[in-house]
Amino acid sequence: MPKPTVFYDGRCPLCRREIDHYRRLDYACAIEWHDVHRQDAALEAVGITLDDAMRRLHVQDASGRINTGARAFVVIWRTLPRYRWLAALIERCHLTQSLEWFYTRFAAWRYRRRCRTSCTAPTAPRQ
Repeated sequence: MPKPTVFYDGRCPLCRREIDHYRRLDYACAIEWHDVHRQDAALEAVGITLDDAMRRLHVQDASGRINTGARAFVVIWRTLPRYRWLAALIERCHLTQSLEWFYTRFAAWRYRRRCRTSCTAPTAPRQ
């Protein structure tokens, strides 16, 4: 069975710290981890641009569906034994959309802040 694949910004200290935390908990190697700056071919294969990957966390679940933002975190949490309870709670209480509201604002702030000084993502206009 295919594993979920996480596409993350390995040049962002905050993102890297969080992903490193999840990787340490991935005892069964149940998730593929791809730094978007080192995995251009992997991004291209699933149709994610580097700019999109820099703006939001992307996770391809085991069925091949691309999840972003809060849904991406739920896929990660559902896969990691120590976080399954959190994924179940969020799904059972229908909290994903509320979390998405917060995630969207945080991700936009992070992108602006990060890209103000050190962004290497292309500056193509958003469509």
